[in-house]
Amino acid sequence: MLGELCFASMGVGIRLVSTELPNAMVVFGRNLVGILLLAPWLLRNGVGDLKTAVPGLHLLRATAGISAMYCFFYAIAELPLAEAMLLKLTAPLFIPLIAMLWLHERVSGLLWVALGIGFAGVILILDLAPRGAWAGVSLVSLIGLLGGVFAAVAKVTVRRLSRSEPTTRIVFYFALIAGLISALPLAWEWQTPTGTALGLLLGIGIAATLGQLALTRGLTLAPASRMGAFGYFSVIFGAGYGWLFWDEPLTLSLLMGTALIAAGGLLASRARNSEACVREPREDSRAYGRSA
Repeated sequence: MLGELCFASMGVGIRLVSTELPNAMVVFGRNLVGILLLAPWLLRNGVGDLKTAVPGLHLLRATAGISAMYCFFYAIAELPLAEAMLLKLTAPLFIPLIAMLWLHERVSGLLWVALGIGFAGVILILDLAPRGAWAGVSLVSLIGLLGGVFAAVAKVTVRRLSRSEPTTRIVFYFALIAGLISALPLAWEWQTPTGTALGLLLGIGIAATLGQLALTRGLTLAPASRMGAFGYFSVIFGAGYGWLFWDEPLTLSLLMGTALIAAGGLLASRARNSEACVREPREDSRAYGRSA
């Protein structure tokens, strides 16, 4: 819950600084602060041998991850905060589909049901049901949903990379490539930030890093299937921040969509965990959980 509070707080910082700086500057600032915060950890643990046999996968992971960041940050700046946080959480719905097409993982009947429930929630959030046509969906909402697709691609790529790459090498190449990619738009998007904007960018990077640390710590204390439900607290915190700072109302479609996406995500998590237990020998189950 603390991790999700950090992510929602990061969203507040993004919303505030986006009134002064373009999206490209915000994404670059987030990556720069992340690199600076990660540097001591990487130097202490070492990245080992940087030589990799799968440079294309590292490039794919970084490109998908930074694309998700661009989409997510843009959605936060333009959408009600709770809705933007919820669209970010659609990534678990896309992961099984991408894993099926790319890694040839089996999708069970229960998992298909879970995905159907989750996507019904997406339809409500995008406000498709009343209009029955894509013409009723805002471009910003679609960009936020696209961010969920990119995030799912990044996570599946990490799963594929973990077969041969150590964690420090994966982290190193993501930080390096994402930093370089996010620096490119500065050639035409650079805008000298004020002291207030610099403080917000620093706060965004710190909140994101603390959120990742809290999430990682939580995953060491409880199985991922139990942790999944806590991800939706970012929507609750985002709704609270939105109401407190911007007087954003809670709509019925948002509440119903949140419930459906949460139910679909939790059911999908349980279905994947059940299949993992069947596939993996009992004595190897902990190792499988760590690699996944």
